Amino acid sequence: MSDHAHHQPYHEQDPMVVFYSLSRKFVQKKEDEDRTPQEAKEVIYYSLAIGHHLGVIDCLKTCLECPLSGYRAWVAKLPEESTARRKLEGLPRYGEICIDSTHTHMLACALDKARPQMNEQEQTWTDALIAALQMIENEPAIYLMVKRRDG
Repeated sequence: MSDHAHHQPYHEQDPMVVFYSLSRKFVQKKEDEDRTPQEAKEVIYYSLAIGHHLGVIDCLKTCLECPLSGYRAWVAKLPEESTARRKLEGLPRYGEICIDSTHTHMLACALDKARPQMNEQEQTWTDALIAALQMIENEPAIYLMVKRRDG
């Protein structure tokens, strides 16, 4: 294969940014879950977010990966001083951020609005993130953990 086949616009040693979707659920029978009222489910999910308990599993799935340098350029396309940009700029600063149902609408609107300024790769990332945000809208117990991964 030629060198061009593996060419990427970002540095080889560039840390990666990984978006994980998480949902925490009790290990329980389907019929028990069907009888659990929605309010009770939300209380259960909230209490599980505080700590791990017996009978609980973490369902973790990678929904988006991008190089840190690309992530920075992508986030820079969001309006300056916007809540969405500040939220996503927290990742390089703190090493990880959490995105939950309180952030979905604000992030989706900002990403959609900035879309025309984005390159093709950034638009692909935007589509993947908006799809994950839609998943959270449909099931508020799901949230995203965004982490910086070196090497």
